[in-house]
Amino acid sequence: MLFRQINDEKLAQYAYLIGCQETGEALLVDPERDIDRYLALAEAEGIEIVAVTETHIHADFLSGAREMAERTGASLYLSDEGGENWRYEWAQGPTETGRDYDVTWLHDGDTFHVGNVELEVLHTPGHTPEHLSFLVTDRGGGADEPMGLLTGDFVFVGDLGRPDLLESAAQVEGAMEPSARSLHASVQRFLDLPDHLQVWPAHGAGSACGKALGAVPQSTVGYEKQFNPMIEAARMGEDAFVEAILEGQPEPQMYFARMKRDNKEGMPVLGSLPSPRELTAGELKTLAEAREAAAEEDRLIIDTRTDRSAYMARHIPGSLYAPMNDTFSAVVGSLVEDETTPIVLVTDEEDVEGAVRDLVRIGYDNVAGFAEIDTLRRSFEAGGPSETIDEITFDDVDAELPDEDTVVLDVRYRSEYEAGHVDGALNASYTRMPEYESDLPEGKTMLVHCGSGARAAAASSYLARAGRSVTYVNDHFANYEARPEEAVAE
Repeated sequence: MLFRQINDEKLAQYAYLIGCQETGEALLVDPERDIDRYLALAEAEGIEIVAVTETHIHADFLSGAREMAERTGASLYLSDEGGENWRYEWAQGPTETGRDYDVTWLHDGDTFHVGNVELEVLHTPGHTPEHLSFLVTDRGGGADEPMGLLTGDFVFVGDLGRPDLLESAAQVEGAMEPSARSLHASVQRFLDLPDHLQVWPAHGAGSACGKALGAVPQSTVGYEKQFNPMIEAARMGEDAFVEAILEGQPEPQMYFARMKRDNKEGMPVLGSLPSPRELTAGELKTLAEAREAAAEEDRLIIDTRTDRSAYMARHIPGSLYAPMNDTFSAVVGSLVEDETTPIVLVTDEEDVEGAVRDLVRIGYDNVAGFAEIDTLRRSFEAGGPSETIDEITFDDVDAELPDEDTVVLDVRYRSEYEAGHVDGALNASYTRMPEYESDLPEGKTMLVHCGSGARAAAASSYLARAGRSVTYVNDHFANYEARPEEAVAE
């Protein structure tokens, strides 16, 4: 049996390629939408992807299942658990083009084979009602018992999949507690599994699908039974578990609801990656002038420079700051509500393809152009419009606070805020800023901070774009908490 875990670092997402080397057939599990990399990997391994399955309807990325079926004719193995409201609508019958997919609908206890690899279906609801896990047995290698469990968003290394997303992200009112109770029942089933089974999750550290995921990419059932705090909480009884699993869950990114909808109803077929055109300094200057004159409101400039102080010192008016690092997808998905808006990236050419892949994975297909960072500099030198956001540290915050026209805005998660915050500070997590912005006070300058300055930088750019007066606090909150008592008294 061939087994490959494929990691998307920005979304902390794992897809799996599982192949039978004897028959040359392979199964793809939980793929993202840009499927060319999976096809290239399969070709390099000398196998063909003939089937695709998913553990559940995902909320944090657009699935590649439909893409694979459209482009390769791969068979689909999809959950038929969870009730009428949690069916894959896009795969139920002929598409708008009259195409019927080769779908096998899965229920608890079913088995299916790809070559000599056997998968047994376990219905493990809680994170979502239709969620499945898969026991994997290498029959071709002579095994008659499973080697491991593909757990999806059910069991992570050190955590469990959060049961609140249907309510907190997809706005399914009243779903949170019943989902937590379903998850508790699923954990009891996990506790009955053999300790030697490997655990292959769909996410690792950095994913918003849990609150404390481990950075190790896989584990074992026995290890998780012993050291996973949420599994330990499940041993304390159902009510205690519900309280523990729901406590402190971070506010989900705004785009999660859209992903859940599109993955259920039908994600657009991508075909090929967008190929944005490179802009000259003159074209970027013209675009910035039109944006400043409110003639290009429908064109979004995303500035990906990793030096956030450089962005604060000088950037195109109305541009959004989303650094080209592991936070890129989360920032764009949190702060860009309309996925159809044409996007122009400020990024070096070598990073364009990576940025395009990150964007299409979360449904932003309209990447119209890019300008290199040096092109941005030359646009400024040619007189192109620019603006600045004032930058301070926590040493300056207390001095600013006596001004009645100033307020501190803490853009960390609510649980972080509740653990300690600046006296009088408002809290609005940056992941939900488009939802919270209209409730923020008018006519005040907001001193925007987070835990390290990273989230606050993105939030400051968003608020400035919305016409708010902001000052960016580029500092670690730990420095504020560590101030000597005499400084606090002053």
